[in-house]
Amino acid sequence: MAIEIERKFLVNKNLWQPPDDGVIYRQGYIHTHNGTTVRVRVAGDQGFMTLKTKTQSLSRSEFEYSIPLHDAEEMLMIMCDRPLIEKKRYKLKIGELVWEIDEFFGDNQGLLLAEIELTSEEQTISLPPWIDKEVTEDSRYYNSNLVKNPYNNGQWNNPDSK
Repeated sequence: MAIEIERKFLVNKNLWQPPDDGVIYRQGYIHTHNGTTVRVRVAGDQGFMTLKTKTQSLSRSEFEYSIPLHDAEEMLMIMCDRPLIEKKRYKLKIGELVWEIDEFFGDNQGLLLAEIELTSEEQTISLPPWIDKEVTEDSRYYNSNLVKNPYNNGQWNNPDSK
């Protein structure tokens, strides 16, 4: 088991320049009733199954396993809630940390998010100039919630939709 300690940020589209071609991700979520997140992901030509507990502050337990690509694709097709999350992920190492920048497509087109995994909740980081605003504690930006409430559904400009 690993502990995921993560912060999320909106990215300024005018300042961001992709470092490479990125990797296409397709992922879906299997509904649970206890707050556990069950994610199925295809990243490039690899399949993954991930289980995550509820977030406590910035941390949560995470279990991730490689699964056969064909199994992941079939699970996405028949088991996961809609819409699927479609995005291109770029990884950018700055110092000792790796930033993951997600450019969303489909029902979340236009959303550009950066994530950084930390070794402790107290770890300080320097923000790159293309970081706009921190959204770590805004659950609307969790990928699992972007399935339920996509970025392009018309409620995002409503301040009461948080």
